Amino acid sequence: MGFQFNGINSKNMKIKARLTSWQVSPALRNFYETVPGKAGVADFGCDSGERTITLTCYIYPQKDFATLVSVLDEMAEWLDPTKGLKQLILDEVPDRYFKARLSDAVDCERLLRFSGTFTLNFICPDPYGYALEDETFVISAEGEHEVLRETGNTTAEPVYSIQGVVSAETDSYISIITGGDELRVSGALSEGETLIVDTSLVTAKVVDSSGNTLRNGLPLLYELNFPVLETGSNMVVVATSNATFSELNIQANSRWR
Repeated sequence: MGFQFNGINSKNMKIKARLTSWQVSPALRNFYETVPGKAGVADFGCDSGERTITLTCYIYPQKDFATLVSVLDEMAEWLDPTKGLKQLILDEVPDRYFKARLSDAVDCERLLRFSGTFTLNFICPDPYGYALEDETFVISAEGEHEVLRETGNTTAEPVYSIQGVVSAETDSYISIITGGDELRVSGALSEGETLIVDTSLVTAKVVDSSGNTLRNGLPLLYELNFPVLETGSNMVVVATSNATFSELNIQANSRWR
């Protein structure tokens, strides 16, 4: 078995790797507060901390020690943590990727003259695993629509791509309500333009038919509201007022805890 990091497979780097453990859920950050006169503590909930992934690795036997060191040099360049977070895909969990980098020094133990073994400790500041083959939903008419998420096991932060014509008038808008939360487009949007709203990055932009960015899309939003998608069934309601709706494309951005 092995892994891919930044698009390169460990087998191509002459490295064999395997998972020795699996973090079922990321570390938790608990929020407690001591209240005078009250037994115990007040619980203000929790959220997720970082995820750690540990791989035990083995380098195939080389012809001499200098060649072994050369393989390790190439690996050091490949996994250089100063280059930032890269996509990590594990052969044993092939349906998702993690945004990871090395978190510790790597010490190689020499084995059988010209082979070696070592441990790679990756840290994922974003603890979620993201779908390599994501779900996409297309809505081309007003009204109520069911969006059924079957990938992942936790809330997703989707990317909404909205096409239509909205004037600069205050009573002209396209309303998209997902799970009770409204995303309202009330700024000028012309034919041939697409408003892309990224829930994860909390950003929006307007692009042309070729995908070129035309302008910031946040001023087009009535409120800075970014609806999420739950696992399973989601109800999406599209409505307009003095505007024309053409199409809504929702890239789920499905993920696992």
